Amino acid sequence: MSPQPSFERPYPALTATQRYFLDVNGYVIIPNTLDADEIAELKNAIHQLKRELIATGDPTRQRVRGAKMAYNKPHHSFIGSVVEAHPAITAYTSHPRMVSMAEELIGGEARIVEVNAHINSRDPERKPEEVSYDFHRGADIPFGSHIQNSLYHCNFVKTLTNLTDLGPDDGGTVVIAGSHKIDVPTQEIVECAKRDPKLIHQLIAPAGSTLLFCETLIHATGDLRGDRERTIMICGYASSLFPWWDGQPLSPEFIERIPESLRTLYLGKAHWTRGEKYRKLADPVDERRFEPHRWTEETVAVAR
Repeated sequence: MSPQPSFERPYPALTATQRYFLDVNGYVIIPNTLDADEIAELKNAIHQLKRELIATGDPTRQRVRGAKMAYNKPHHSFIGSVVEAHPAITAYTSHPRMVSMAEELIGGEARIVEVNAHINSRDPERKPEEVSYDFHRGADIPFGSHIQNSLYHCNFVKTLTNLTDLGPDDGGTVVIAGSHKIDVPTQEIVECAKRDPKLIHQLIAPAGSTLLFCETLIHATGDLRGDRERTIMICGYASSLFPWWDGQPLSPEFIERIPESLRTLYLGKAHWTRGEKYRKLADPVDERRFEPHRWTEETVAVAR
């Protein structure tokens, strides 16, 4: 494989307006992070993986290139541990802009902790009047948060990219805006949101958009009422000292191929050498466009 001396990525990755919105609400939607070809390849890879897993006869127990289904319902397939399953998926996880957005919110060097995909359609047994969100958060505020340069940071964040258009009826992720900074029991905030639904924001965006959010934010899968299928790709990033927790260790063959410049991203670091970096709100966004890292196809990404 050709040597890759560095993992260059944009910084800051967000405009001042995007960063301000992120601080206030705990999330921000970035449009057009993937182009049409990238969307199609990633979507096809996920659906092909679903077909291969189903063909095993036991998709929640059998693995295909490391991946298996966490659950497989007629209206919802949740495929976990997908990082090695297809070059397009691996490229998404190390996409310079995805990584940089995550690092800007973390406040330091990122490592990947989980990668999964979801394919949803409307639950035929759901009654039209029923709206029920499984609200949760993946990090507690005292441990997961800190402030630097008056900006909010979280040590566990996600990029969620929709590979299909998401309108109001298409089940886009919902969040309780601002809940990433309110350290009271989750259910108390959920009850407030139930009394005033304006507190609940929904991901409505064209295909190829990315929801960047901190895991201290209370969030849930949206209510899918329409007839369109929803396909999303998710990568969880955390501070570099965090462990890998995706249910399936990276294979020795995969680890052997990781370029030196990406080893922290996939393998982390053993100690508190987190490579901290912090922007100021007024810092200008780095507008360079980067191609995805296709290193599993033995190519090297370059800025353009």
